[in-house]
Amino acid sequence: MDLYFTRHGRTEWNKELRFQGATGDSPLLPHSYEEIKLLGEFLKDVPFQAIIASPLKRALDTAKEINRELVQPVTIETADGLKEMGLGELEGQKIAAMQEIYPTQLNALRRFPDQYDPRAFAGETFPSVVKRFEGVVLKAMREAQSDAPILFVSHGAALTAAIHAMIGEDLADLRKMGGINNNSLTILRTEDGQLPFQLVTYNDTTFLKEERSLVSGDELI
Repeated sequence: MDLYFTRHGRTEWNKELRFQGATGDSPLLPHSYEEIKLLGEFLKDVPFQAIIASPLKRALDTAKEINRELVQPVTIETADGLKEMGLGELEGQKIAAMQEIYPTQLNALRRFPDQYDPRAFAGETFPSVVKRFEGVVLKAMREAQSDAPILFVSHGAALTAAIHAMIGEDLADLRKMGGINNNSLTILRTEDGQLPFQLVTYNDTTFLKEERSLVSGDELI
């Protein structure tokens, strides 16, 4: 079975360099709908049996727009386990301002997951994110009616951590390939439904317009 993963379209808070997290949310930018359409067109012939999305509006709206482009649209389900990493008191705040207050924690968030301690701002740990995300994926496979692909629509930090974990990387290496871009595509494959999975494609943006396929610098927010 092939498992497809994408991050929601770019949002107003992404542009403003604000943290969003598991409860913070902001609307998709107008040009994001164009990028989502390009992703949907790229995926239009894939015979998905389901789309499972984070219930946060930026992710659910992205899932709905992708579904519009599919030759065979499917029912969209939501799962709380696909929400973004909880960032506690950081949510809605400017990244630059929080970097001044929590330099050690935010450096670890981006580069050293095994050293990340978010207790100072009531955030969520990497193991917590991975556990809930993996739970959604494994449950979806157990309940699948066929071996047809499933598409998961989620968020940058959660996707980055969970994908690395699901291919067998240790906690310290959950960001070793870098973050996940908006509207990018990652594909994992499993023959038996057991972890670890095989990595087929990571953070592919070749189907987007060239000027928008570059890393934005805000892949964690």
